[in-house]
Amino acid sequence: MTVANTETHPVTLPADLRISTPRHHVVIFAGLLGLLLVAPFVLYPVFLMKVLCFALFASALNLLLGYGGLLSFGHAAFFGSASYVAAHAAKVWGLTPELAILLGTGAGAVLGLGIGALAIRRQGIYFAMVTLAFAQMVFFFALQVPFTGGEDGIQAVPRGKLFGLVDLSNDLTLYFVVLLIVFGGLLLIYRIVHSPFGQVLKAIRDNEPRSVSLGYKVNRYKLAVFVMSATLAGLAGATKAIVFQLASLTDVYWTMSGEVVLMTLIGGMGTIFGPLVGAAVIVTMQNYFAGFGAWVTILQGIVFVVTVLLFREGIIGVIARWTKKAL
Repeated sequence: MTVANTETHPVTLPADLRISTPRHHVVIFAGLLGLLLVAPFVLYPVFLMKVLCFALFASALNLLLGYGGLLSFGHAAFFGSASYVAAHAAKVWGLTPELAILLGTGAGAVLGLGIGALAIRRQGIYFAMVTLAFAQMVFFFALQVPFTGGEDGIQAVPRGKLFGLVDLSNDLTLYFVVLLIVFGGLLLIYRIVHSPFGQVLKAIRDNEPRSVSLGYKVNRYKLAVFVMSATLAGLAGATKAIVFQLASLTDVYWTMSGEVVLMTLIGGMGTIFGPLVGAAVIVTMQNYFAGFGAWVTILQGIVFVVTVLLFREGIIGVIARWTKKAL
């Protein structure tokens, strides 16, 4: 007679799925947080809030493009739609800013689910064109429906009081709220990337046929990361609407999608900190070179060409290659 072995053994993940946080990442996040806490006492808080909102927007796109391998030319649809919904909720419905931002973020998630479910059926340039087509549909919808204000947009959006207690009319107070939102979003993206889910995403990006052969439901992963990216883009757009007290057609126009792609590529696609640097570069150019008018676009084009020719991995990508550490 044989006796079954009832001894239990701990279940461990394969070595490639046990992911620890590199020490230099902890140092960078801590240094970045410290720098951002001091920054509003040196620089204009509204400018810094714009950088933060677009840094989150670019990081959201980078999650889809850099780690999922899916190029979207329609992310302005989620950014702009969330901006409109948050602005309308705060101004017309009188909701507090946190509820308005949550509602805008939810709108981005729902729209992302609808568009993503159709877009992931295509690959490569066809995927990009499908997302662009849907984004243009959202733009014309925003242009026609009454609640968006047409070409005037939704103006004079009240910042209100956070949880009915904290008055956000003060720029410095609002800055720290925006910093909390954006930094939380960045940490969430970091956790997604450095998780078993993120590792599967990278595998699909690098070799989709092999991932299919291993039994992964590739389309489910693509849809999941698309919705996550759209939700975070919506969070950035809703926050931006409260900061600038405005939602306009610019937020949902196709050039906004192009700008965020530019931010991602300049900073470094497939890096954690690249989109932050890319957003800072582009927003700074727009802010300090505004006196050049339409020439700002040409200057952005020159920066993009120089980056592609000399820093093909992006600014942070090149630094990562030089230091031989993942950034």
